[in-house]
Amino acid sequence: MSISPKKYALIVAVLSSFLTPFVGSSINIALPSIGNEFAASAILLGWIPTAYLLALAVCLVPFGRIADIYGRKRIFTYGIVIFTISSFLATLSFSVDILIIFRVLQGVGSAMIFGNLFAIVASIFPSGERGKALGITITGAFLGLFLGPVLGGFLTGYFGWRSIFLFNVPLGILTSIAVTRIEGEWIEARGQKFDLPGAIILGCSLITLMYGMSVLPETDGFYFVFAGLIGLIFFYFVENHMESPVLDVKVFSNWSFTLYNIAAFISYCSAAPLIFLLSLYLQYIKGLDPQWAGIVLSVQPVMMTIFSPLAGKLSDIIEPRKVAAMGMVFNTIGCALFAFLGAETGIFMIVIGLGLLGLGFALFSSPNTNAIMSIVESRLYGVASTTVTTMRVLGQMSGMGVVLLVLVLIMGSSTINPEDYSDFITSTTLSFVIFSILSFIGVLASLAGGKRMKK
Repeated sequence: MSISPKKYALIVAVLSSFLTPFVGSSINIALPSIGNEFAASAILLGWIPTAYLLALAVCLVPFGRIADIYGRKRIFTYGIVIFTISSFLATLSFSVDILIIFRVLQGVGSAMIFGNLFAIVASIFPSGERGKALGITITGAFLGLFLGPVLGGFLTGYFGWRSIFLFNVPLGILTSIAVTRIEGEWIEARGQKFDLPGAIILGCSLITLMYGMSVLPETDGFYFVFAGLIGLIFFYFVENHMESPVLDVKVFSNWSFTLYNIAAFISYCSAAPLIFLLSLYLQYIKGLDPQWAGIVLSVQPVMMTIFSPLAGKLSDIIEPRKVAAMGMVFNTIGCALFAFLGAETGIFMIVIGLGLLGLGFALFSSPNTNAIMSIVESRLYGVASTTVTTMRVLGQMSGMGVVLLVLVLIMGSSTINPEDYSDFITSTTLSFVIFSILSFIGVLASLAGGKRMKK
């Protein structure tokens, strides 16, 4: 029986969206094992996920623009190949520094994948089917988040943390072959020039900003953060006057588009550090092994996997912003629960909090994407896809930046030893207080957006 082009595109979208969340969530489970092997501090371990996110954030916009010029499917395919190769190289790491370098390379490949994924799906499916298609696509990512802690804990416990990266290699090869069979190509800016100065300004600004956040509260940290923010403002004004910008910032003149992207930023800011913090908490404070910690943490992505397709379909029926706002309400409640986390907190309470956050994230993610893709013209799908993905990555990066800052302020550069457990718990609860406040702001941003365009 032949597979229709739409169904085949969905299969490829689900496979490709599975890869990077899987390795991201599974490597968080393995962080204590990596820390023990290389005697790494909590701050250095924090850079294993952060370096990936930073590379992803820096490369998303440039590769999104390159894809507009040379073909979305072509760049998408190259990204999967790079991600697969870097996964294999990560298994050869002999220090945390080398592992971080290969995580940066994974971030580059992921930027080529996710800078084009939503644009390709939006180009294939009409507005009446887009929410459901996006929901199914994002389910692949949530499935990766679900299997990451469980399978990552199993692989780490029985085969070591390197097996997590090795697991991605055959999946990457399969996806690389499958993506070549997607029909068609999308080149919205054929023949236009690539804005190299804009890409350099953006990249340098993001790197400076993130480095500054990592060395706060030192004086140099404030200087770097300030310089990074000034650089982003400068980038906006430069791109606003470019004939062929790396990012068409004029799209932000659509106030609803801007609000929906702010909500996406906030949602991923509060979600990204969740597994990182709770993985360390469950293994250090509660004494769980990697496999059991992974089983507990899998509650959140299970809820995401179950409810994401339903949320996407629901956003085709009613206004996506209302569904997304409800999701942010659940996120706010979940983060508020974890703000009371302590050494004596029961596993059942942790499961409840993870369930609320999983449901909230499912209700928010695909409806938010549907709202963004429905508020712009079809010629701006590439820009919209790149922008929403960039906002999500910046949110994740900023969330990890907040956590690193809190860890530095309270724990310094010490490793997580029994005598430091109380300081670690304080760091964790303070982080969730911050994220619960941000999530409530995300509710308001989602509700303030306008209605979708009629197409």
